Amino acid sequence: MRHLPEGTKNENLLVGLDTSDDGGVFKLTDDLAIVQSIDYFTPICDDPYMFGQIAAANALSDIYAMGGKPVTALNIVGYPIKKMPPETLAEILRGGADKIQESGAVLAGGHSIDDQEPKYGLSVTGTVHPDAIFKNVGAKTGDKLVLTKPLGAGIITTAIKFGKASEQEQKDVMTAMATLNKTAAETLADFHPHAVTDVTGFGLTGHGFEMASGSNVTLHISYKDVPVINGTLSHARNKVIPGGGRENRDYLLEHVEHAPHIELADQLILSDSITSGGLLVSLPADEADAYVEAYNRAQDTFKAAVIGHVTDFEGHAIKIR
Repeated sequence: MRHLPEGTKNENLLVGLDTSDDGGVFKLTDDLAIVQSIDYFTPICDDPYMFGQIAAANALSDIYAMGGKPVTALNIVGYPIKKMPPETLAEILRGGADKIQESGAVLAGGHSIDDQEPKYGLSVTGTVHPDAIFKNVGAKTGDKLVLTKPLGAGIITTAIKFGKASEQEQKDVMTAMATLNKTAAETLADFHPHAVTDVTGFGLTGHGFEMASGSNVTLHISYKDVPVINGTLSHARNKVIPGGGRENRDYLLEHVEHAPHIELADQLILSDSITSGGLLVSLPADEADAYVEAYNRAQDTFKAAVIGHVTDFEGHAIKIR
């Protein structure tokens, strides 16, 4: 990324590359800005319809993480049409289309290429008021931290690949990944968040590091309060870990302080490379519990939780206790 040109500066580009945020935001008028993001990847499950749902939910998540409302989506497809049946591709696209419809957005088209390995995702455009953007920086001392989905998706999907995940674990992780962050974002609109990001490939500690370093604060996370998919810790202790999670943990070692009781498996869960994770929110302490209660009341799939608080910078971007 460091080799990319800085490009033309434009006062209407409200969010660009500078803070590694979840999407770009460009102001069209004083009352309207567009949010844009793109994401796609190779299959993470055998069910093509579920893969389509998860890939779409993951791409749509970036718009929600910016405080936006998804408006249009474009399919991005790579598919080995001579090696795999067209019916499988049709199921992938059906899964994506259903999730786009659930979001309230419109599928406006897309592009496909003949590829050696199937890939699917979306380019999504949303709208937001310029004064209502959620950014991944701006966390303030005294804030509380909320996580809206459980961790463990990367570890459980790795366990599925090795045939080590139970049926319940498979069901739980697919449900988590296919769930839109729509309710989390829409509920948050009634509160006053200072910083928001979605937890995906960089893990909780990675995306938390971006939030902390961009805000010049320290995030204090209580590990026992972090929601985790059942079975994740057992697989982590058995070293069923995706490579991305290990790389995240190693990359962040100098920025994250772990209390002595936080074992290696715990650290790898916190750095787990996730697909379609929840929102990490830093908001005023007197609003955190009310937001969690409102969100948990609005949906019954899994529970959000207060997982920590924010202080002035204390030598590390993140401290885990």
